[in-house]
Amino acid sequence: MFKYYGKLAPYLFILPAAIVLVIFFFIPFFQTFILSFLDYSKDIYTPVFIGIDNYIKLFNNPIFYKVLLNTFIYLFVAVPVLAIIPLFLAILINQKIRGVTLYKILIYLPVIVSIVVAAIAFKWLYADQGILNYIVTRLGVEPIGWLTDPKFALYSVIIVTIWKGIGYYMIIYLAALMSVPKELYEACDIDGANFLTKHLTVTVPHIMPTIALVTTISAISAMKVFAEIYVMTKGGPLNSSKTIVYYIYERAFENLDLGFASAMAVILLIIVMIFSLINILCFERNKYQI
Repeated sequence: MFKYYGKLAPYLFILPAAIVLVIFFFIPFFQTFILSFLDYSKDIYTPVFIGIDNYIKLFNNPIFYKVLLNTFIYLFVAVPVLAIIPLFLAILINQKIRGVTLYKILIYLPVIVSIVVAAIAFKWLYADQGILNYIVTRLGVEPIGWLTDPKFALYSVIIVTIWKGIGYYMIIYLAALMSVPKELYEACDIDGANFLTKHLTVTVPHIMPTIALVTTISAISAMKVFAEIYVMTKGGPLNSSKTIVYYIYERAFENLDLGFASAMAVILLIIVMIFSLINILCFERNKYQI
């Protein structure tokens, strides 16, 4: 009997997480998938089955390509910064320096600040008469429309995401650095390796799975960004800062076009899965070689 229960033990440990996944991921996903074949534009209470018309309409919609481009810009700007700068800070803080606890607290502090509060604070900084434009004008430059100029709006929001996430990913890297054998660093010191060479040859290869994790998490977060855009720009001006998740929200809850929004959500899930697989295979390809 005990042998039988021993075989079931791993599944019993997995069961709570599996139940959570079924309730909060698989069931909503299949409901969304079904909704993507329905038309709610005429009557919200009695949707009509229209097959793949929502997907056809989606791929013929120029706004969809605009928000998809914005999402990819968000991804390719934010993710490299969130993968590299936290690693650099973690390596510096992992050294024997005075006041290291204070530095950790200061860098991690933005993580515990509500994203809504952070977005409101940066919105004040970015205001036409805000602190940033005051500094810019004192330097003899014309005021910049940080959130009102289509050239700057998206990048201004990206800065908030980066500021908010650096401390979080730095802590992940710090935990990974604890597993790097000190003997390897001592061997590099004996060979006369400088600071950069030591970490490129020892640290980075050793924590590559953690770099893959950080890159994957930050990529997923960048592709589903919403709160910053909702608070700061509402997707404007001229859709210049509107990402796919905000567009899904807009079509679903402002226009009540649930079928069209569900089709976008399915496409977003496919894109996220593709990028996640690319990240894992690029950073851990040796693990998956046949």
